[in-house]
Amino acid sequence: MSSFVDSAQIHVKAGNGGAGSVSFRREAHVDKGGPDGGDGGNGGDIWLQASTNVSSLLRFRDFPHRAAENGSHGAGKKKHGITGKSIVVEVPVGTVVKDLNSEVIADLDVEGKKWLAAKGGQGGRGNTRFLSNSKRAPSFAEQGEVGEEFWYDLELKLAADVAIIGFPNVGKSTLISVISAAKPKIADYPFTTLVPNLGVVQIGDRQDFSEFIVADIPGLIEGASEGKGLGHEFLKHIERAKALLILIDPSPNAPLAPEEQSRVLMKELGTYMADLLDRPRLTVISKMDSADQREIDELLSRGTAAMAISSATGQGVNRLVSELESMVRAGRKVQEVDEDEIVIHRPIPQNFQVVRDPDGAFRVKGRAVERTVAISNITTPEAIDYIQTRLKKLGVDRALKRSGVREGDEVRIAGFSFDYQESM
Repeated sequence: MSSFVDSAQIHVKAGNGGAGSVSFRREAHVDKGGPDGGDGGNGGDIWLQASTNVSSLLRFRDFPHRAAENGSHGAGKKKHGITGKSIVVEVPVGTVVKDLNSEVIADLDVEGKKWLAAKGGQGGRGNTRFLSNSKRAPSFAEQGEVGEEFWYDLELKLAADVAIIGFPNVGKSTLISVISAAKPKIADYPFTTLVPNLGVVQIGDRQDFSEFIVADIPGLIEGASEGKGLGHEFLKHIERAKALLILIDPSPNAPLAPEEQSRVLMKELGTYMADLLDRPRLTVISKMDSADQREIDELLSRGTAAMAISSATGQGVNRLVSELESMVRAGRKVQEVDEDEIVIHRPIPQNFQVVRDPDGAFRVKGRAVERTVAISNITTPEAIDYIQTRLKKLGVDRALKRSGVREGDEVRIAGFSFDYQESM
């Protein structure tokens, strides 16, 4: 079984906030002192971070669940709960995070880039926080907020400098094994390579040292841009490449003539992503030792390719590496990335909103509103007074009226249900 997995799902569950405490001071000769309930601790967050320590999404295929710690509850004597421990989940550099509707939420394309996948619930406030001139002994506190919980789709797009592209069995794996330390599976039949291979190419000496990453993309065939032959699974790994190396097979056993190979590959790349045709690219005749030299010279003279190489004999390989290094240098200058920037496409949630449930009841949704009714004892008059006052300040009553609420209609907030009254 292959250890390279480039798509998976992850389930993240942030920690719940701890509940606030309802407590009063107990001192000698004092029947009932003031409130001293502490706040609950916040729940832990879950972050996704791009890291070179992992190269595949394999770990998420069988174990997709990640959970952060809950915050602990508050206690008397103003003892606050402990914040739950956050966790950082490492994913390969080049991981794209999507929601279940396939909308891109985050692109972790740079080493060290982090994204908040699930925010921990805020701890509830203890009864000390509700002390006021009108409430001298508040007998209620807030419950902890539930941590966020999501399923995400993860998709890995390799972040190689050069993508080696060509038909199956054109010599891509042999080339990468020659110019780098990569050891891909090599055999004389199509589709030997079923997953991309990465190799690091190092050139120069200590005074003028340079290195770049090449990716051996599994062989493409006509119709790859439409998904034929796992085309979409392979083509996505080309998207981040700074330069493209197109290999053409001149041998008699090639599936198409050299010019036709080039035409088909360009067509498939452009159909999949038009921008790929604007990338720096170098078209090279591979396996020059398997074709007549006169045919090679004729292909070069017609402009079918810029040069010819033989990975088996090493002919032309050093020149090829030098050309690729120059292309990568130019590409890196163009594609400079701000490593601190994280683009998040998720819309900013509103303060709250009023919607109608299928049975006609009015439901008020929003973090601030739901926290308002998350009280430990909602039956006491002072708790009800606090809730009504707080909801009015948030503008919930005005929003309900604009939504057409009438006397006696059912209003739902979080897990609670109320009958609407004008006096609210």
